[in-house]
Amino acid sequence: MNNFMGLLEMKVLPVANKIGSQRHLLAIRHGVLATLPLTIIGSFFVILLNFPIDGYDEWIAPYRGALDVPFRFTVGAMALYAAFGVGSALAGHYKIDQLSAGLLSVLAFLITCVVPTQVMESVPGVIEAGRWLPISSLSAASLFGAIVTSLISVEIFHFLIKRDIKIKLPDSVPPMVSNSFAALIPTLVVVLLFWGIRYGLGFDINSIITTLVSPLKNLLVGNSLIGGLLTVFLIVFFWSLGIHGPAILGPIIRPMWDSAILENMDAFARTGNAANLPNLFTEQFIQWFVWIGGAGSTLSLVVLFLFSKSKYLKELGKLSFVPGIFNINEPIIFERPLS
Repeated sequence: MNNFMGLLEMKVLPVANKIGSQRHLLAIRHGVLATLPLTIIGSFFVILLNFPIDGYDEWIAPYRGALDVPFRFTVGAMALYAAFGVGSALAGHYKIDQLSAGLLSVLAFLITCVVPTQVMESVPGVIEAGRWLPISSLSAASLFGAIVTSLISVEIFHFLIKRDIKIKLPDSVPPMVSNSFAALIPTLVVVLLFWGIRYGLGFDINSIITTLVSPLKNLLVGNSLIGGLLTVFLIVFFWSLGIHGPAILGPIIRPMWDSAILENMDAFARTGNAANLPNLFTEQFIQWFVWIGGAGSTLSLVVLFLFSKSKYLKELGKLSFVPGIFNINEPIIFERPLS
């Protein structure tokens, strides 16, 4: 057994460490995680709109439109915020202007994924004639397109800046002004590239990416028992090697988790029915129905430690009990005796 574990550590550990420190995957993880406050606040309004109380729907009806606005501009536009977050995070790794990179990422995403709708005639009380941007294109359905376009646009920005292909201003010019002018040429390149692909070639990057990712997403975070078990197995497998499992799998699976829970929230906001949501194996399901006390379900072990005769184990149990209630169990994983 020791030989087997040693072989795994020798072969798997270097690969896992490379995955965990890969700049694009780190940017995805940090950028998507940055949207967490929006998801949490948006979810409160979903609950507020759907209290399971008799007569509540009739009482809330006059205010439903106004109460739905925070949800639509948080969860409903999550891909837009993720685009900025991923682009800014990757720019931070390259040590280039993060604000310009984030704006370029949003620009690339909007050109690629959002098609303006032309309304020829006004419908009184519904919509005015003109060009409109459909907010549905900014939702979780476009999350993977937002990630890919953000990474590409920042790589273009970095490539041009690194090769000094930019408009230069004297050193006396304030950095904010010089950074804006330095981003002019990258902005032009990003616009021409993504505009040409979407409208010149008629190639829908967002749709293609979503189609390619869908089988893996449906396996890991949809309703497949095998996929749910595979996710849990991989996380625990990395933990057994002394590697932070969620940190390794997070950049890969977190966008899928977030997309799945946002789809569930959108379905619940539309129907008010929690019994027929599209995705079962979301992060929330794993957190509260699979991890009881954290990865490996160690809360029962923590309770046993509380009654141990060993002073060290008892203190470790006291230290780990409250975090374990919230599924945080790194102290138990890393500090418990191996024998």
